[in-house]
Amino acid sequence: MKNIQKSILSFFVIVFLSANATCQIQASSVTDSNVKKEKRKKKKKYRLPKIDLSHWKVTLPIGKPDEVKPPEILDYANNDVLKKYMYNDSIDGSLVFYAFPGSKTANTKYSRSELREQMVPGDNKVNWTFEQGGVMRGKLKMGEISKDKNGKYHKTIIMQIHGRLTNEQRDLIGQKDNNAPPILKIYWKEGKIRVKTKVLKNLAASETEILQTDAWTDDKGYTFKEKVGFKKFTLEVKVSKGKMVVSLNDNEFAVYKDINIKRWGVFENYFKAGNYLGTKNKDAFARVKFYELKVNH
Repeated sequence: MKNIQKSILSFFVIVFLSANATCQIQASSVTDSNVKKEKRKKKKKYRLPKIDLSHWKVTLPIGKPDEVKPPEILDYANNDVLKKYMYNDSIDGSLVFYAFPGSKTANTKYSRSELREQMVPGDNKVNWTFEQGGVMRGKLKMGEISKDKNGKYHKTIIMQIHGRLTNEQRDLIGQKDNNAPPILKIYWKEGKIRVKTKVLKNLAASETEILQTDAWTDDKGYTFKEKVGFKKFTLEVKVSKGKMVVSLNDNEFAVYKDINIKRWGVFENYFKAGNYLGTKNKDAFARVKFYELKVNH
């Protein structure tokens, strides 16, 4: 009888010890799992955009308007002037451009928080021609944007190629500055991407006449079929001698290679990217988010 009692007691001791060991293993597993989750959370906490700003200046919707050039723009996160209009969203890893109707540049109607390419940091005088070529590629999305009185979203320009006169061309036509029209404007409009370019009013205009801004007018425009809405999308602009190609998500393409693009070859150019808000409505605003932005020549 004693032997039976001892056996039963031993059995319960073994079961208790096994259960206790299992609980410890499970508790240890839960603790390890929680530690791993905490590490994952910490890793995801701060994300930064993949954008090198060393060859960009930014124009803001304040001041005369205010501009920040390299190298000061590189410290944008600590710049008191820039913080409100160009800042990191470290949750989703974007660089946010915030604009509202405010100060505007010469020869324009609207305000912007927008980057302007500078091939030589801090200098607007060195630019490129279509013959030299270039590619601008960005990953971005509309963060938020206001609506008009009819409930439609306002529009904003998110990428551009802007023309520029050389000093010799400026003097030839007697213009006071080096401004030339933008050959390309890419809009976010009602959740779709719309492209507008320039065409000559008179295809027989002389080489001197086409240097005048009023020699050009907007084309009818082209809207990509895909609706991007408030989702991320990729835009690429590629130019070469006599040709310009705009692509959306590497899937849809707008190709320009007619006489207008060929004759545009007389101008110098520079890329622009950001948020050029197309309204004067006092309550309007937009936040455009860029995750990646690269330029090659």
